[in-house]
Amino acid sequence: MSAKQGIERSMLDGKDREELHSIAGAIGLKGVTRLKKADLVAAILSAAGGDGDAKSPKAPRSAKASAGKEASPASDSGKNSASAASATPRKAIRSKRASELEAGSIESLAAEQDAIASSSGLGSNTDPEIAPRPRRNSTPTSSATTNEPQTSGVSGVSGGTDSGSESRVTSQGGTGSGSEDGDEQGSYSDANRTRRRRRRGRDRVGGPGDEGAQGGQGSQSNQGGQSNQGGQSNQGRQDGQGGQGRQGRQGGQNRQGGQRPERGNSRGYDRGGEREQAEPRGEFTGEPIEIAGLLDLRDEGYGFLRATGYLPGRNDSYVSATQVRRFSLRKGDYIKGATRPAASNEKYPALLRVDEINGMSPEDAKERPRFEDLTPLFPDERLTLEIKDEPALLTGRIIDLLSPIGKGQRGLVVSPPKAGKTTILKQLVYSIERNNPEVHLMVLLVDERPEEVTDMKRHVLRGEVIASTFDRPSDEHTHVAEVAIERAKRLVELGKDVVIVLDGITRLARAYNLAAPASGRVLSGGVDSTALYPPKRFFGAARNVEEGGSLTIIATALIETGSRMDEVIFEEFKGTGNMELRLDRKLAERRLYPAIDVNASSTRHEELLFERDQLNQVWKLRRVLNALAGDGSAAPGLELLLDKLRSTKSNDEFLSDIAKAPSGGG
Repeated sequence: MSAKQGIERSMLDGKDREELHSIAGAIGLKGVTRLKKADLVAAILSAAGGDGDAKSPKAPRSAKASAGKEASPASDSGKNSASAASATPRKAIRSKRASELEAGSIESLAAEQDAIASSSGLGSNTDPEIAPRPRRNSTPTSSATTNEPQTSGVSGVSGGTDSGSESRVTSQGGTGSGSEDGDEQGSYSDANRTRRRRRRGRDRVGGPGDEGAQGGQGSQSNQGGQSNQGGQSNQGRQDGQGGQGRQGRQGGQNRQGGQRPERGNSRGYDRGGEREQAEPRGEFTGEPIEIAGLLDLRDEGYGFLRATGYLPGRNDSYVSATQVRRFSLRKGDYIKGATRPAASNEKYPALLRVDEINGMSPEDAKERPRFEDLTPLFPDERLTLEIKDEPALLTGRIIDLLSPIGKGQRGLVVSPPKAGKTTILKQLVYSIERNNPEVHLMVLLVDERPEEVTDMKRHVLRGEVIASTFDRPSDEHTHVAEVAIERAKRLVELGKDVVIVLDGITRLARAYNLAAPASGRVLSGGVDSTALYPPKRFFGAARNVEEGGSLTIIATALIETGSRMDEVIFEEFKGTGNMELRLDRKLAERRLYPAIDVNASSTRHEELLFERDQLNQVWKLRRVLNALAGDGSAAPGLELLLDKLRSTKSNDEFLSDIAKAPSGGG
């Protein structure tokens, strides 16, 4: 065995089976896939020394890499001949190129082995480096170059820079050089292994292979700008557009250079017909628009900022679920912030930033307590309805004596039709605003006549009037009530005293009975068993809070309407309140106003709202009124009470007169 053959055998022994199979397939050996490594090396040496010039084998990949690293004259002459003979038939060109590569393959490998041994001092035991595989080009230009002679995959490297040659490889690898004799078994197995290895992301030189230049401009090969010499890592030259590095497609851009849409934010509708919009993509560069309004949250987590009240409007803004979680927003919050205009595919503007939440900074708002965690107590502070400078207003004076209202009271005004309940509500509202300016007043009118709404708005001085008239659908009645009670809860969490005057609880329960889905269980009068829970939850929110603040609800309930449903609703709410003011139609027919049944009206735990002396005097008054109602009529007692009140200027003066009178009379 000559020295040259010894070097060739030692060089082949250092290669793995995949590279040996590639060499065997290139020089025309068949049926060698199951041979042992030693037999495979011997077969390659035998074929190379025997009839290597007689065949037209395929160019081995390792030979291509070696030729690219050494820039051998054989490969250079192959390139020149291929470019000069571009007009010749493809088969002849490939055969000529393959013959030239075969002739110089073994000599190139031997020269490479000598160069590595001399530079590293490791002799023939060090494996030569393998050039990285050229990536598959998916652009249409690669398929158009199949009629041109294919040059080697890796050109020579001079000074660590690329020589500028581009690899042209078909996307499926089916028309490589030397394929005129058909695909052979060795090349098939090698191609399969190459695909598997590419899928697993392994690359023997410089890590994972490049996946193309930016966004579809990958016609140039991305093979690394520096060779791995002396253990240096493959640093990779900059692709196509420069300065981007080996990053493949840039994140966040599609092939057209636009932004990639986020998942899960494309579409979505709620049951109310309002779309869940996609969150803003990128930074908004325009001028933001200041906005303030109430937050109306949906069950899906997102919401809308109602800029014109409690009902949906054209100036509302969309609030994403991400913003709701970030700022711990709750339904009924009053938010100040800025919005961006709606995009072409959006219905509402989107909220960009949050400046204030209920008058607090977003950081402070996160520390507020939850309404459900507050401790409820009996009302112990009275809402005085008597106006000192207007003693002729007897409604407030009678209520203060017989059925006082405290902060946190849950009261019912039980009234038949045409008994004057709306007039009494107006006087209640007026007295609360005059005597208790610190109270936040909310008047909620559900299923009411439009003219009554207008009259109430003109009557209220500082409070809010929230209305849904009878010509609106039941869903709107329930929705406005839910937003109003949530707004009141948010104010109580801040330690404020809130009073809600509701007209009325019966109509609200009717609206829930129509809007709620049928449960299959119907009570007497056609009331669904689940329809009464939401209005009960509304009415039950009234409470006096130990930590500070209170929520008072005064609601009207209809009786004697001839409807069995109204009777069932009243019976459900009769035991839930702790204050009741009952009106009598017979008194109204006799034109005795206010038509209050003085015997049936009362407040639970009224001793917490009166001083001890006042409480004894009130009890004495009740004994007198009860004695006058022996025949079952409340008229004599109300007439006596009205006469005494008109003759005095205040309730204190009236109670003093009662204390002076003998116990048997008034």
